[in-house]
Amino acid sequence: MRIRSLGVIDDAVVELSPGFTAVTGETGAGKTMVVTSLGLLLGGRADAALVRIGAEKAVVEGRITVSAGDSVVVRAEEAGAELDDGALLISRTVSAEGRSRAHLGGRSVPVGVLAELADELVAVHGQTDQQGLLKLNRQRQALDRYAGDAVAVPLAKYTEAYRRLRAVTVELDEIVTRARERAQEADLLRFGLDEIAGVEPRAGEDVELAEEAERLGHAEALSSAATAAHAALAGNPEDPEGIDAATLVAGAQRALEAVRSHDPALSALADRLGEIGILLGDVAGELAGYADDLDADPLRLSAVEERRAALTALTRKYGEDVAAVITWAEQSAARLTELDGDDERIDELTAERDALRAELGGLAQALTDARTEAAERFAAAVTAELASLAMPHARVSFAIRQTEDPEGVEVDGRPVAYGPAGVDEVELLLAPHPGAPPRPIAKGASGGELSRVMLAVEVVFAGTDPVPTYLFDEVDAGVGGKAAVEIGRRLARLAKTAQVVVVTHLPQVAAFADRQLLVEKTNDGSVTRSGVKVLEGEERVRELSRMLAGQEDSETARAHAEELLATARADA
Repeated sequence: MRIRSLGVIDDAVVELSPGFTAVTGETGAGKTMVVTSLGLLLGGRADAALVRIGAEKAVVEGRITVSAGDSVVVRAEEAGAELDDGALLISRTVSAEGRSRAHLGGRSVPVGVLAELADELVAVHGQTDQQGLLKLNRQRQALDRYAGDAVAVPLAKYTEAYRRLRAVTVELDEIVTRARERAQEADLLRFGLDEIAGVEPRAGEDVELAEEAERLGHAEALSSAATAAHAALAGNPEDPEGIDAATLVAGAQRALEAVRSHDPALSALADRLGEIGILLGDVAGELAGYADDLDADPLRLSAVEERRAALTALTRKYGEDVAAVITWAEQSAARLTELDGDDERIDELTAERDALRAELGGLAQALTDARTEAAERFAAAVTAELASLAMPHARVSFAIRQTEDPEGVEVDGRPVAYGPAGVDEVELLLAPHPGAPPRPIAKGASGGELSRVMLAVEVVFAGTDPVPTYLFDEVDAGVGGKAAVEIGRRLARLAKTAQVVVVTHLPQVAAFADRQLLVEKTNDGSVTRSGVKVLEGEERVRELSRMLAGQEDSETARAHAEELLATARADA
């Protein structure tokens, strides 16, 4: 990693080799910035306070070796990233204003993409993670993670049934709670449907009646106009001497008929006059029929207006026109059927709820059985690891219990409280020595014991759910003496199958590292490129001496440091 303008670090390169790397240095020298930098590369929260005072931005760049075909590579390529000679390049920039940018394989990506890759790349553990292990839900999650498919498969089925039960319960409660409101809604719909049914509107009827009312209201004028037009076209029987259009056209046609054979153009005009005569006769006939059929009955006009008033009453309440009223009636009838079926729906939902509760009880029992079996194996494995961490007589166990609840699901013949992850309360117990009763680790473990339990749990996970890199940030706090030596030895063994990075203040742990990095400040209080260096030979002995006694040149401390290194080399 290259770190620039982050906290006390001005510009430094940190080379984390395969195997076990220990990061040491004086308190406040910037060791934790190594952890912070890695956290930023893995999608951690950006904070403007991390930017070095006077700098515009902090930049962390990392190069991670990956294997083609890994899920990490697949996800990175989906995000548009490209590998650089078998390595994945990641960078994160944090501005002094708090803005953050992320790049993966040369491509700008959302920070969330880095976070997605984090679980596959690095397992980070520090003091806060130890505190997290004290929470019961984290202890259950740890057990479930260890159990693998034995718990994951029934848990997936349980989760699906749980979600369905929640949905059914919500719908059922809504129907029952809103019964009065739904009854009122049904009454209003029923009243409206009865009102519409009493009128029996027909689609388009309002338009037809409007036209008929207009016609009936002007019947006398319409009749006079039609009669006058008919007389002009076909003549008036009361005035046989009158000249009408049909007679004039017929005369014109006869005048042309006598000479049409002499000129084709004139013959064509004679034919057109014939067509006009036929058209005049048709129009005259229709005008006569219109005048005869015109209804001027005032009673019919009254009936039409009365019908229009009834339709207007409906459109005022249920739609802008008769078509909208009919649509409202169809939709309301469907809704009324739904509301009237509430009782039946309540019965259906109640039956489904009861069936789901029974199913959930069976799945919960399967989950409990799987967790109980896995807990025995998990506890035995962690106990064995604690023996390698200078706690040879400690015993770890799990308490798996349920809480009775009259409103819960029935498991093993009794109603118990349930949640999205089952009915089990899982608690990790520790008996630090023979004769001591198992107690919750939150109450029965000291800081040093909790550190070792945490490390033991992670080592067990390394055998079942390995990640390429483990980062421990002073998880050895509160530990010393022989226990510290055993922690160093166990970390070295873990490093045979994974990359292990430890930020530590314990020389007993640092001595077992394959590589030791020293973080040190310059006179002005910053960490420069030369401030993070690999310690070899005499330099490493001096640093271990400082860590042991605070005196780099103390002969006693040097002898002890050399002895620690020799012990570590012999153990390797």
